[in-house]
Amino acid sequence: MAKAAQIFRCSECGWTTAKWVGRCGECQTWGTVTESATGSAPRTGATLAGPVSQTAQPIGSVGIDVARSRPTGVDEFDRALGGGLVQGAVILLAGEPGVGKSTLLLDVTARWAHEAGRALYVTGEESAAQVRLRAERTSAVADQLFLAAETDLSAVVTHIDEVDPSLIVLDSVQTVASPAVDSAPGGVNQVREVAAAMIRIAKERGIATILVGHVTKDGGIAGPRVLEHLVDVVLQFEGDRHSRLRMVRAVKNRYGPADEVGCFDLSDTGITSLADPTGLFLSQHAAPVPGTCITVTLEGRRPLLGEVQALVAPSALASPRRANSGLDSSRVAMVLAVLERRGGIKLREADVYTSTVGGAKLTEPAADLAVLLAVAGAAHGSPIPAGTTALGEVGLAGEIRRVTGLQRRLAEAERLGFTRALVPPDPGPVPAGIKVVEVPDVGQALAMAADSALHGASGASR
Repeated sequence: MAKAAQIFRCSECGWTTAKWVGRCGECQTWGTVTESATGSAPRTGATLAGPVSQTAQPIGSVGIDVARSRPTGVDEFDRALGGGLVQGAVILLAGEPGVGKSTLLLDVTARWAHEAGRALYVTGEESAAQVRLRAERTSAVADQLFLAAETDLSAVVTHIDEVDPSLIVLDSVQTVASPAVDSAPGGVNQVREVAAAMIRIAKERGIATILVGHVTKDGGIAGPRVLEHLVDVVLQFEGDRHSRLRMVRAVKNRYGPADEVGCFDLSDTGITSLADPTGLFLSQHAAPVPGTCITVTLEGRRPLLGEVQALVAPSALASPRRANSGLDSSRVAMVLAVLERRGGIKLREADVYTSTVGGAKLTEPAADLAVLLAVAGAAHGSPIPAGTTALGEVGLAGEIRRVTGLQRRLAEAERLGFTRALVPPDPGPVPAGIKVVEVPDVGQALAMAADSALHGASGASR
């Protein structure tokens, strides 16, 4: 008889070791290495042939009707999904506490129950009465919407058998436990078992399933990484709790584009789709104000206008303060260094504050030029003329580089009434209703911004 050997295996990625360690050597996760026994005798024999679920067939004869999406009635949610829900698809929606996940999904299930069929909402975090109160407040009550408060997986399966829904929402996967797994709810093994059971039910019965997931303090989805691989769609629900704007971003999508973004307005009366959220990102000024600049960012494939605001004030500190909100700190620091070195604007003895409007996050390089012009305008007290937008990445040598999707950005700016745009050289075809001014470097960008008419011999215009 072969002697059983003791090995230690990571429940997150499957990495094995001969002795226990607190941190996995493969995925670097803490506390996931546990002891497991295995026989040391080698396996013998080949894998035998077994039954198949269905006969293999030519790919051209495979039906595609079951993979077609069905709209939920929430336009921006359908946009993020690539058209709607697919029967048998499993969606993982993750977001920070209080961002509005339950409110959004309650609205989705209510609209689905009105238009498509039965929906089952299973909550493991609240009582049924609490969910009913929210549904009353947000007008999400429907006759075909069934509600259950359960934390036991076997009870959830019983509800599915009794209701026979076409849409299931499990809120959340970390609060439901399987009696077959001896661990606390929310553990790696429990999350894996619950998710696997829900995925199996969704695929076998053709039920669209949405799993709500928690996030860690670093912003990642809690639980085993394999969970994201098993589901068909991964959505991130983002938003600042102090702002009304919420965004659903597709991170993975087997049925559509993985870079779509849906925008929502969260208020006391519920959550509504925002087909044109630009008004939340721009402030209203009676006249141009120094230290502000408009840019166009791309959220997935969707162009959105954003406003960058800057304030430069004399500092009484030995190390002047640098503070920003909604912008990438490292990129802002780089832009300030380029502005001082290449643009000749002294900032070493001044506090610099930068921010965006409406809780927007402008982290892509295309916002560099807007940040640079906003800070320069705040330092000199000179406003950028109304109807002007700035697009471009700032390099360390002071050059202005091209950005992706420039034509889409300019088309959106033209649609919203902007008449001039500072852009990198060679922008390609541009809309007829907007005049672009090519600025190859920081010096010319500052000169063009200071010229109220945006005319000058130092820049090439079209």
